[in-house]
Amino acid sequence: MAEVRFQQVSKTYPPRRGSEPVEVLRQLDLDIEDGEFLVLVGPSGCGKSTLLRLLAGLEQPTGGEIYVGSRPVSQLRPAQRDVAMVFQSYALYPHLSVADNIGFGLRRSRRRSLLQQLQDSLHLASRGLPRRLQLHSPREGRIAERIAEVAETLELGQLLERLPKELSGGQKQRVALGRAIARQPAVFLMDEPLSNLDAKLRTGTRTQIVELQRRLGTTTLYVTHDQVEAMTMGHRIAVLNAGRLQQLGTPMELYQWPANLFVAQFIGSPPMNLLPVQAIGSAQVQLGSRKLAVEGPLAEALAARTGQELTGGLRPEHFQLAPATNRNLRAEVSHGEALGNEQLLTCRLEEGGHLVQVRVGPEVSLPPGASLHLDVDPRGWRLFDRAGDALPPSRPRAALPELKLP
Repeated sequence: MAEVRFQQVSKTYPPRRGSEPVEVLRQLDLDIEDGEFLVLVGPSGCGKSTLLRLLAGLEQPTGGEIYVGSRPVSQLRPAQRDVAMVFQSYALYPHLSVADNIGFGLRRSRRRSLLQQLQDSLHLASRGLPRRLQLHSPREGRIAERIAEVAETLELGQLLERLPKELSGGQKQRVALGRAIARQPAVFLMDEPLSNLDAKLRTGTRTQIVELQRRLGTTTLYVTHDQVEAMTMGHRIAVLNAGRLQQLGTPMELYQWPANLFVAQFIGSPPMNLLPVQAIGSAQVQLGSRKLAVEGPLAEALAARTGQELTGGLRPEHFQLAPATNRNLRAEVSHGEALGNEQLLTCRLEEGGHLVQVRVGPEVSLPPGASLHLDVDPRGWRLFDRAGDALPPSRPRAALPELKLP
């Protein structure tokens, strides 16, 4: 196992057919702790997969250096980097059995003498013969033992003789995972490994990957577009946009205290509601003609920004249905989404006509066109300046749980 460090890493693709060069990563600094499960998220083209390919040795950085442990690896061949990658498309060899796919990397991990090559070839060729006629190879014997260990871990013991075409999507993904962990690498790289699975299978496989990583304690970089995967799998999440790191933190840090408007809109499903407000003194903002209270770490920070135009952010759970009063916000239901244990109502505020999403219980019955009143949780406000950066709190915010690694 080892920590991973990206130091001022850049990647630019050369121009094609008269176009401009494409700058995918821009002097990115990122540290991943030994044994950490780090999830990389961001829009398409932000550099997530490129970062994995650079670490795997499938691409070369334009600038900067990549370290695995204390060792710089940018100039090493992929086989020398001690990393294993699980691809979105499984990338299994169709002519090899499950056992041979799992053992593929093991058979190519070290150079062999001519005598070892001959022993291995005769062993493989004689596998179908009666046991007393089989030729033994010590190296192949160790590989077979390792394949059996991995197969037991991933519940593939009954599938070792099958070809990939005879497997389901979930079974193929487990074989791809098995091939990666069989080599016992220092780092796992996973590029959207669950995107081809259906929802039920994805949930089960997600749990299996998390448990496997916790048991092995291997440093893991995991790329996904799925919000649920990002929030539930990783020790920390790194949010990328346009080749730059926007924020790095635990899932709850990113959800509760986004560093800027991009993170506020990208993390969370649905995203944070954003409203144009004006600071009108300590502990108050104004939305249209309504004055709304702000409590918590941001309240005192507003005093120095009186008169400034800000963007106020509120999560859907920070709106509550309330009786009609002068201080509440009147709104009209645009449409609702029933999610079983809760509902998401999209409402249009009478003050300014802004659309907001509100979480309510499953027992609430409000059809489109119905009127309601919303009370805002004064501690739920997150405020952003004109540049889109979050306002720092005037006093330390409540401490979040400390990051614990296996």
